[in-house]
Amino acid sequence: MKSNALYISKTVLFIAFILISSITFAQEVNWLSWNEAAELAATDKNPKKVFIDVYTDWCGWCKKMDKDTFQNPEVAVYMAENYYMVKLDGEGKEPIEYKGKIYKFVPSGRKGYHEFAAALMQGRLSYPTTIFLDEELNMLSPVPGYQKPKPFLEIARYFGDNIYKEKKWDAYVSKTGK
Repeated sequence: MKSNALYISKTVLFIAFILISSITFAQEVNWLSWNEAAELAATDKNPKKVFIDVYTDWCGWCKKMDKDTFQNPEVAVYMAENYYMVKLDGEGKEPIEYKGKIYKFVPSGRKGYHEFAAALMQGRLSYPTTIFLDEELNMLSPVPGYQKPKPFLEIARYFGDNIYKEKKWDAYVSKTGK
């Protein structure tokens, strides 16, 4: 009887482990290119807002935010449901079209920068910077700096749930206990 109970409890633990593992792996973020997100925003029947993660290859905080924030299961699920998620290299070389204008790479200093990244960050080249756009690709807000999962989710919900249309940010964060 004892060995049967032990077998059942080990089996239940194994199944729970498999389920938890599959849920964790299922939370991978589906990053899109700018062109893919812009196309979806233009053609989907119910388009989502666009979220842009502006990063560089050398940015340690960008890598930390990828690992800690974007891979957080709660963040990943919310973002997938409410945003087209774009990775944008702030030093990328490919031209990008946005609202009828072509943005290009600008050689400067040791590396350079992409004009589109600079425009989205309103001239403040700071990495990481996350950008929130509405369904028509209009700027909602750039958010500079590393964000932990909980504060990031507050910002993402502020725009994703359209709270920004009814409340100023200060009123929203004071209500949420920040």
